[in-house]
Amino acid sequence: MVPTAEFAEAFAREWVAAWNSGDLERILSHYSDDFEMRSPLIAERGFSTDGCLRGKEAIRPYWAAGLDARPPLHFELIGVHTGAGALAIVYRSRGRGKLVVERIEIGPDGKGLRAEALYRDDPGAT
Repeated sequence: MVPTAEFAEAFAREWVAAWNSGDLERILSHYSDDFEMRSPLIAERGFSTDGCLRGKEAIRPYWAAGLDARPPLHFELIGVHTGAGALAIVYRSRGRGKLVVERIEIGPDGKGLRAEALYRDDPGAT
């Protein structure tokens, strides 16, 4: 699927709202059952040495731990970009002092197949 700008914007807004709701099932609904997630935090937090998890059942405990961490997660959408079969959500992780780009490859059903989170410190964090 080549996401349109309208699809990407709607996906990004719902995705951020899902994370801000703290509802893990709502978050996971954006992805296929066997999707792959890559993040340096996966390795840093001991969930996988290579920073990659595959499948909702493997990813569920990692994201549940993130939702339970303090300060609580709160994302602020900055923008969304589209590509060939992918979109990138650019957001600020309030309270955690990070700017993040989440690149998500989109399958024919409009759900994420592969995702990768890229982080940097937020110079404007308070």
